[in-house]
Amino acid sequence: MFDDAARAVLQQKLIARLSVNGLDGYPHVVPVWFYLDGDDIVFISVRGTHKIRLLEADPRAAVTVGGDDGAGYLIKGDMLIEDDLDDAWVRRLTYHYEEPEQAAKDVADWADLDIVVLRLKPKVVLKVA
Repeated sequence: MFDDAARAVLQQKLIARLSVNGLDGYPHVVPVWFYLDGDDIVFISVRGTHKIRLLEADPRAAVTVGGDDGAGYLIKGDMLIEDDLDDAWVRRLTYHYEEPEQAAKDVADWADLDIVVLRLKPKVVLKVA
């Protein structure tokens, strides 16, 4: 799904903008950490947040990555919501974005939260910059 240039951008520690469809017809856009897993884009979120409720109603989503100082991509697809067994994705994303000491603290602080995995299955990839 992604060419080498897109993979190079998606493997960076960038903040993505995740857009889901709001009940009022307007996009609901939030900044998120992400991780490229094969051809899927993976995010984490606390279950019960507004974006999770919106995705349960309509799994279509889009994410933008990059574009500030070079290539950027708009990726559209359907989102799957999965349990994060053993907090594996919490650890993976947190250690990807943070220094080990801070990541360990945050993973411990978030241990009691009901965190789910959001897995975007891309259907459309557009270069935007």
